[in-house]
Amino acid sequence: MASPTLPALPWQTDADLRRRHLLALPADVEPDEVEVLAASRFGAARWEQETQPARGRPLTAAFGIRLPAAVPAATVLRLSRHTTLVGPYAVTAQDAAALGLPGATTQAYSVFCTRERGERPYPGGDRYGLKRAFPDGLPVREEERVMLWLVACARRLGGAVRVGESGGPLAVLVPDMESAIDLTVFAPGFVEPTETLTLVQRVLPRARLSAPEHSWTGPLPGAGRAPQDATAWSEPGGRGLRVALEQHGLRDPDERRRVLAESAAFDEMAALDPPAAESYGVVADLGVDGIVVVEVAEEPEPPTILRNLPWTEKGAVAYRVRWEPASIEDLELERPPLEHRVARTRVAPVVQAVARTLHAAVGGEIADEADFLVDPADV
Repeated sequence: MASPTLPALPWQTDADLRRRHLLALPADVEPDEVEVLAASRFGAARWEQETQPARGRPLTAAFGIRLPAAVPAATVLRLSRHTTLVGPYAVTAQDAAALGLPGATTQAYSVFCTRERGERPYPGGDRYGLKRAFPDGLPVREEERVMLWLVACARRLGGAVRVGESGGPLAVLVPDMESAIDLTVFAPGFVEPTETLTLVQRVLPRARLSAPEHSWTGPLPGAGRAPQDATAWSEPGGRGLRVALEQHGLRDPDERRRVLAESAAFDEMAALDPPAAESYGVVADLGVDGIVVVEVAEEPEPPTILRNLPWTEKGAVAYRVRWEPASIEDLELERPPLEHRVARTRVAPVVQAVARTLHAAVGGEIADEADFLVDPADV
């Protein structure tokens, strides 16, 4: 049960509260966990103290005047200039049933957020349930950011989001905690493709580097070196190239030949000694379970909670471990079919093992799909 010191959720007497979004959570979630998730997405997140006066006026009794019992105040977690969470409030079983919340709900936060709606949702996938919850217009700007964060929090903490003022029937979003299995290792250093491949092959021996089927070997022989007669210039790479050079002020034939010769020499050198890869991928085929992909690239803006750290001042390197099922459309379904969930259950330990192996080699931090940090010991 929720702590008896929590104030009761005043949904029956507060009409405004009934119109707000609610973040509903089970009993084992502490306020500091919500704070950490808020700081992961909102850089200015902080607690604010709220003084809550005693409810009601003094009561006159036969033996004098008495005051109502003191009511503990809910605290305020500010996410941004326009958005706050107030709570936690205690939620009884009767409250949960009346509000359509999961039976495990024992506490909730009321969300004060600007109402900002855009166009009606288009048909298609609805991974987060927002199209179902907002049929008349999807949240945009601040409200969209807040709603996506609330859904991510509910998924991470085993809770739910009750949508207020959605424009449609009452909607309660209960995201599946198992639905997000992708992980990212944010590290200070860049590991060469062959080294990353070796690390991934410790978990997936059949992994290979992702590369295009055909590599570029430079321009075709003679490109840009055609003679200047009218017929040759009309061929591909002829007249069009001459016009382009003339537009840049290169009207002298000898000057054009020099520029073309330098360009051809540069292309030849690039083909013989290509620059080092700034991003690459590793792919492992899992058969009926789809594929696991490791994408490595520089991340100029790491997650909010990692910014301003000594090793992220100039950005970081992201090692994203992603799962692509056989039917990619299933990823965008709020409730995917059984086959997808079974495959996901088999792949999740593989994704975790790859992320764990990479983290042990490159260091840094591990984050989930919502950029919430994950303790390496829990991976």
